[in-house]
Amino acid sequence: MGGGGEASVQIDEPVLRKLIRAVADTVIAHADELTTLDQAIGDGDHGINMKRGFEAVLADLDKIAVQPLPKALHALGMTLVMKVGGASGPLYGTLFMQLGKSLPEQPTLADLTAAVAAAVEAVKARGKSDVGSKTLLDVLAPVLAALREGGDLLHRLPEVADAAADATIPMRAVRGRASFLGDRSIGHIDPGARSSALLVRAVCEALRAVA
Repeated sequence: MGGGGEASVQIDEPVLRKLIRAVADTVIAHADELTTLDQAIGDGDHGINMKRGFEAVLADLDKIAVQPLPKALHALGMTLVMKVGGASGPLYGTLFMQLGKSLPEQPTLADLTAAVAAAVEAVKARGKSDVGSKTLLDVLAPVLAALREGGDLLHRLPEVADAAADATIPMRAVRGRASFLGDRSIGHIDPGARSSALLVRAVCEALRAVA
């Protein structure tokens, strides 16, 4: 990730493998937490579904990681669509597939920012939702804003994402199963916001380790 004062990282096969494994291992390790969060305001299966999806990604890691970054992200997204199920599968699948569609093989910070912007719009369209609806968009949008600001992003982005996930606690859900609860959805972290914050932290920490 070059430009904007960031250390440049060549996304070769070993780096891509580490990134994918870091994301998958993080989601799998937090599956129980995500399930507990979803039991409060959803179907109670977010952690289970996300774990199943990323276990499938790890099972195909050798096939995914040998591909160029755009194709690898598309393959990862397709795996999530097929394996995660529920609402999260299409949303996270769309996120990764759009990133794959938008990113070049060796992205700069400007490339990444533009790709995340496109991915945010794609997730909005796929979920028929927007920022403020208590979804993963409430993390993705602040992360996009931080990317546009620049600075020490590999340290800042995880903090931005975690704070954004926490900021969903007082929100009232207006999309998905949680919306059926009305005001009872207030007072809980959105599971999708939490899982997306985990992904951001995993990617940034993995990039810091190889930068």
